[in-house]
Amino acid sequence: MTTTPDDAEARRAVKPVICYPVETLPQPDMALLTGARQDLRKTGEVLVQPRDAATFTVPAGHFFRITSVEGSQVGDLNLWNANDLNERFYSGKTRALHGTHITTGERMWSSFPGMRPMATISHDTLGWYGIDAYGGSVHDVIGTRCDPYTHNLLKGGHYHHCCHSNLTRAMAAHLGVPVREAEPLVHDVLNVFMCTGFTRDTGQYFMKASPVRPGDYLEFFAEMDLLGALSACPGGDCSAEHSSDAAACYPLLVEVFAPQDGALDGWTPPPVNGYDRRHGA
Repeated sequence: MTTTPDDAEARRAVKPVICYPVETLPQPDMALLTGARQDLRKTGEVLVQPRDAATFTVPAGHFFRITSVEGSQVGDLNLWNANDLNERFYSGKTRALHGTHITTGERMWSSFPGMRPMATISHDTLGWYGIDAYGGSVHDVIGTRCDPYTHNLLKGGHYHHCCHSNLTRAMAAHLGVPVREAEPLVHDVLNVFMCTGFTRDTGQYFMKASPVRPGDYLEFFAEMDLLGALSACPGGDCSAEHSSDAAACYPLLVEVFAPQDGALDGWTPPPVNGYDRRHGA
């Protein structure tokens, strides 16, 4: 059935309906987080080298910050429940709840059956960017991560510094296991600082030069004990291509901060999802 129907325009004109209205979604106490982040004590840092990845840990109730330190650079972020690696960031559900890109006050949600907030964005110095004339914005949850399998499919060869491989090596080193054992833990990412969208004519995923500048950062509040892995993408600012040895690439700094005693009085880690898991059986 490829013939255009007589009522085609009327069908196209049907108004969309939001799939997941979020009025009842549990909201973070941003006033509490804003107050707590005014007086933080740095407890650790990791410098992620260009075209590589590194892991880091963040206790529940602490903050962590990803900063551009030398030049325009995007990063691919994975998060796990540090006490149960089966619970990990769920980019698809985060996208369904918050949209294609996330910013201050929005959350990174975990996989089933936990399905609860893992981290809340507490500050975003690129919050000013909004959505540009091309439909592009920053910090996307639509791109999966550059990977050597797609690279091989489209270009041939074996490129080992795609973000997927970077994250795999970092997790293998952290856990002390072979890369083939670590690889299944790597999952779809938050593309930190990456500027992306979908073309209006073909609906294709696009990227453009990131607006990030040295000193810009994305800051998170850890809602649970977290293990994170961040890759400094081989595409640099992703203005031309990713999975490339030609792009200018720079390190990314991950810093962890503790709030002052009493700054989070009243906050408790989110419980696992309340669904009873019987599935009608």
